[in-house]
Amino acid sequence: MRKLLWILVACGLLLAACAKPLPPEKLAYAGQWRSTTMSLLITTGGNVNYRRVDGGMSKSVNGPLQAFEGDNFVVGIGPVRTTFVVSMPPHEDGGAWKMTVDGVELTRVPPGE
Repeated sequence: MRKLLWILVACGLLLAACAKPLPPEKLAYAGQWRSTTMSLLITTGGNVNYRRVDGGMSKSVNGPLQAFEGDNFVVGIGPVRTTFVVSMPPHEDGGAWKMTVDGVELTRVPPGE
């Protein structure tokens, strides 16, 4: 049992080491973003945690940020990757920060909430 725990810890550290920090021009992407059906956390260190509920189905992706392709961003390890399509990059709208990812408008959660 201990050996399995150490293997899981080592894999977690390896995944974190694969993340690429956000480039300075993409720092606006960092933060916790939410809608009623989606949650997206992007850290400045380049880790991404995503969860989306659509009807009775749920999808989640957790992994390192591999690259930006224009406004879109790619998350995953090696050939196992997911591209998030950003049709509206982070922008301020009425005092709140918003971004549209995979067709869903998200609002950044203020720090501390």
